Amino acid sequence: MKAIIIDDEPLARMMVKEYLQSYPDIEILQECNDGFEGIKAIQLYQPDLIFLDIQMPKINGFEMLELIDQPPQVIFTTAFEEYAIKAFETHAADYLLKPFSKERFDKAIQKLKTNTANNTQAIIETASQSPVQSNRIVVKDGGKIKIIPVTQIQYVEGADDYVKIHTADGVFLKKKTMQYFENSLQQQQFIRVHRSYIINTQLITRIDPHEKDSHLVLLSTGARLPVSKAGYAKLKEVLGI
Repeated sequence: MKAIIIDDEPLARMMVKEYLQSYPDIEILQECNDGFEGIKAIQLYQPDLIFLDIQMPKINGFEMLELIDQPPQVIFTTAFEEYAIKAFETHAADYLLKPFSKERFDKAIQKLKTNTANNTQAIIETASQSPVQSNRIVVKDGGKIKIIPVTQIQYVEGADDYVKIHTADGVFLKKKTMQYFENSLQQQQFIRVHRSYIINTQLITRIDPHEKDSHLVLLSTGARLPVSKAGYAKLKEVLGI
């Protein structure tokens, strides 16, 4: 089994390496100090398993996982107990709360070996509901990684298996569903007005009647977007009109 350790704390990485000496069948391919290094290492080595800290500089562990097309199995190593919640226990290989003992580490490895199902995508979906994830969105922009504060989103547009995130800096693609963004964005500020559009209600300047049972919403950016009958009902409720 090939493994990568991704943690900004050298002592934590050292502890994992020390405990892994009891497991000659698990080979450490690389240690990474942050999520950017982690992404590069995962793309290069295609590991079976990563030991991943959640709270790291630049991008956190959840955001890093979102940027990997086929993420490996994950054992989280974190000092933040609030992350070790029941919602993740059914998805992650395990959670290790720092500082963790060799006995607790051994239990995590045994759990990993007896449960070979990779539920990392389910972890990412669950993490999107966390308040930690609700303030910004991380996207790939060519070979770079861009962090978009939610306040800069003008609207989200469905585009097959992706969504287009429209901002003042341009349009960015993310491999997520409209349902994902409808669930994760703050619902008082972002409303799904149409099956293909979620808008930032703070940018609305006008709502005009359009064809039968539909409307058009005009944003301060100049965008004119369709509003379905159901979307109009949501807008009226949120805007109090």
